Amino acid sequence: MTKQQKQIHLAAHFPGVNNTTVWSDPEAGSHIEFSSFVKLAQTAERAKFDFFFLAEGLRLREQGGLIYDLDVVGRPDTFTVLAALAAVTSRLGLAGTINSTFNEPFEVARQFASLDHLSEGRAAWNVVTSWDAFTGENFRRGGFLPQDQRYSRAETFMRTAWELFDSWRADDLVADKATGQFLRGEPGRFEHHDEHFDIAGQFPVPRSPQGRPVIIQAGDSEEGREFAAATADAIFTRHGTLEAGQAFYSDVKGRLAKYGREHSQLIVLPAATFVLGDTDAEAHERADVVRRQQVSGQTAIKFLEQLWNADLSGFDPDGPLPAFDPVAGENTIAKGRASVRMYRDPLATARQWRELAEAKNLSIRELIIEVTGRQNFIGSPATVAGQINDFVQADASDGFILVPHVTPGGLDEFADKVVPLLQERGVFRTDYTGPTLRDHLGLTTPASPA
Repeated sequence: MTKQQKQIHLAAHFPGVNNTTVWSDPEAGSHIEFSSFVKLAQTAERAKFDFFFLAEGLRLREQGGLIYDLDVVGRPDTFTVLAALAAVTSRLGLAGTINSTFNEPFEVARQFASLDHLSEGRAAWNVVTSWDAFTGENFRRGGFLPQDQRYSRAETFMRTAWELFDSWRADDLVADKATGQFLRGEPGRFEHHDEHFDIAGQFPVPRSPQGRPVIIQAGDSEEGREFAAATADAIFTRHGTLEAGQAFYSDVKGRLAKYGREHSQLIVLPAATFVLGDTDAEAHERADVVRRQQVSGQTAIKFLEQLWNADLSGFDPDGPLPAFDPVAGENTIAKGRASVRMYRDPLATARQWRELAEAKNLSIRELIIEVTGRQNFIGSPATVAGQINDFVQADASDGFILVPHVTPGGLDEFADKVVPLLQERGVFRTDYTGPTLRDHLGLTTPASPA
C-alpha cells in the first residue's frame, strides 16, 4: 500500500534580534515600524502559511557590560503587534512568545483570550521559561527562579491559565434581546492555590473561538521535551539536519502515549533558514555572501568571547584562535544569552574548534562561519521544495518555521517560487479550509466545560 503523503506546515518567523538577520543588507527595512510586520504577515497569508511567529526577549542583549548592537536591537510588545496584525489579516495564525517566569497567569490568559477573540480564533502562545538573574533584574521581584523550578512553574502556570480559559462555558454569554437575559449562571469564577500561585476571583473574558490558544513550546532540554509531550500542541526545535530531526521527532512523539495523547497531537516544527537562486550553484554563491554578512569580523570575536568567557577584543578575526583555554565557571561576559547555555562543556567545545580550525586552516571568522548556524535549505526553488518535502515525509519534522534573513521582504521569493511547487506536489494547501489556527494545524478544539 502506498503511504499517504503528509501535509507540510509552514510558519513565518519575523526576523529580528538574532544573528540570522542581516539588518545592514540594502534590502532590509525597519524591525519596529508596523509596515514591516504587515508586509511579512500578509506575504505569509498570501502563501497560505499556518501562522506568523514572534519571538521575545525581556532585556536588551549585552556583552562585556555594553549593549550588543551588532544584531538588531529592540522590539515592540508582542501582544500589541499581534492585535494590530489581527486587523490586517483574516486567516493567518498569530503566535506570540510569552515568558512564564516573569508574568502572571491571569494577565496572560486575559491577553491571549482577547487576541483569540479579536482574530476570530487565530491565537497561539509560545511558552518559554527563564531562570537567569540578568533578565530578572527588569522585574519588580528583582529575583529569578532556580533552574530546577522553572518548568514546574511553567506547567503550573499553563494549567492555571487553562482553568481561567475554561471558567467560561461556550454558551454562558446569552445576550438574548427578546428575554433580556445576558448571562447564563455566574461564569468566570476561579480559585487556584499551590506553591506558585494563590489566586481567586472572576475571569473577565468570555470563552474564545478556540477555547484555548494553540500552545507552542520551545525548548530542547529533557524537561522541555517532557513539558511539550504533556501540554503542547506544537514544539519549536533547533534540529535542522535530517538525522538530528528524525531522532528528535521520534523522541518527543514517543513520549505522548504516557500522557494519553495521540501521535498527531504534537506538531514538530524546527526553525529553518533558506537561500534561493535560479540554479543550485547561484544559490550557494548567494549563501556564502549571506554567511559573511551574518558573521562580520566583530561578530566572530563576540561569538568567540561567549565561549571563552573573556574579553578577546584584541584578537584579529582573521587570525588564529586564542592559545589559552576558556575561563571556567559562570559566564559573565554575555549574561542571559541562551546561546551561551548551549556550551555545556566550554573546554571540550574549544578543543573541537581548535581541531577543526587546524584541520581546515581556518581563521577565527572562518571558523565561526563554519560552526554557527547556517542556511538549512540552499538551492533552486525545485531543490528547496524537494528538500523540505523529504524532511517531512521522512519524519524529521511536520514542517518548518522559516526565518528569512532580510526584513520585511525576505519571504517573497519563497512564497512566489517554492510554495507553488509544494502545492503541485499535493503536500501543501492551496487555500485555508477553516477559519481558526487549530483548523490549519489539524488540531481539535478543546471541549467547553459542561
